[in-house]
Amino acid sequence: MAAEIICVGTEILLGDIVNSNSQYLAQEFAKLGISHYFQSVVGDNIARIHSLLEIAVQRGTEIIVFTGGLGPTPDDLTTEAIAAYFQTPLVERPEIVADITTKFAQRGRIMTPNNRKQALLPEGAEILPNPTGTAPGLIWQPIEGLTIFTFPGVPGEMKRMWQETAVPYLKAQGYGQIVIHSEMMRFRGIGESSLAAKVNHLFALTNPTVAPYASKGEVKLRVAARAESVAAAKKLMDPVVAEIKAIAGLDYFGSDGASLPLVIGDLLRTRQETLAVAESCTGGGLGALITSVSGSSDYFLGGIAAYANAVKINLLGVNSADLQNQGAVSETVAQQMALGAKQALGSDWGIGITGIAGPKSDDSAKPIGLVCIAWADPQNHVFSHTYRYGTDRDRELIRYLSACDALDGLRRYLKNDKS
Repeated sequence: MAAEIICVGTEILLGDIVNSNSQYLAQEFAKLGISHYFQSVVGDNIARIHSLLEIAVQRGTEIIVFTGGLGPTPDDLTTEAIAAYFQTPLVERPEIVADITTKFAQRGRIMTPNNRKQALLPEGAEILPNPTGTAPGLIWQPIEGLTIFTFPGVPGEMKRMWQETAVPYLKAQGYGQIVIHSEMMRFRGIGESSLAAKVNHLFALTNPTVAPYASKGEVKLRVAARAESVAAAKKLMDPVVAEIKAIAGLDYFGSDGASLPLVIGDLLRTRQETLAVAESCTGGGLGALITSVSGSSDYFLGGIAAYANAVKINLLGVNSADLQNQGAVSETVAQQMALGAKQALGSDWGIGITGIAGPKSDDSAKPIGLVCIAWADPQNHVFSHTYRYGTDRDRELIRYLSACDALDGLRRYLKNDKS
């Protein structure tokens, strides 16, 4: 039972909108145990839509889900293209005309003639109702073994139509008896190739499966299983997940939605400890990450964006001689910033960040991408590390990676701390 997604819209190809519909539908396929191997984006062009339909039919796709191209304007061609490909006439459905007319009236408007286009469906197709918008979809089996669904491109409308009509329809056809459940394991402090080498023997598994992914500043392993229920799938996955955690050690920090700020927050809340930060090159980015978590006021006291050396000296107590002799970007200064944040704000833990994010270096000979981070614990022990992110990375990426590594370093100290 293979499905594919075809998103129609020149605006997607131009990058004017983000194609979130494909991600949503892919996740929904997994819940129903529907195998999903292909996604396509095509512009508002009948010939190109036909070419994708031809490919899908030839490879035996059983479910095709279209999104977009159901509006009333001349460039909305999805329904017309599908009907033409299967050489089926379009028929106006009076119940759709009545529904659109009612919706316009409820909004104090009169339906324009071009909206009647939305009432045209291929002969024999079922209506896929749209409770909120004027563009209904269709459910159609134009040939044996193939079911086509169409949805408007508006995500809110598509999602409601999927849940209220498409899911019950598919379950009635026998889908959903098998689910595909997955866990996205997340890692920092290890490269994709290094992690892959450590767990290489697991890539040959067939159920569950293990696959690596790389993303900004972290590595991921997706562990997935097919079974008759989520609980049964988890039972298959648990031994593999446990083995990966044992192999990765502290490089593993969480799964699925367990972001670094969330993990840090849970650790600090459990320990009933607080955090303050002092930032130079990140300019508040670290504080923004921490406070992206609801309830972070339980443990985060605040931060000081100490960009100028005078602020480092006057607010954080950084030694002016150290600034002069070692430069603002040094582990010595980062350590004093971490301690200064603790003292100024009265926290248990402190983090200090100073570095060169680019695109130009400072007056020293230190390269772009050099960042020093320090952590001060409740006993005023200070730890620090120098990161070299490379001169070829852009400013925002260096700032983001610096903030993430600051959090990851704290996570490791919190996990290791036995006090």
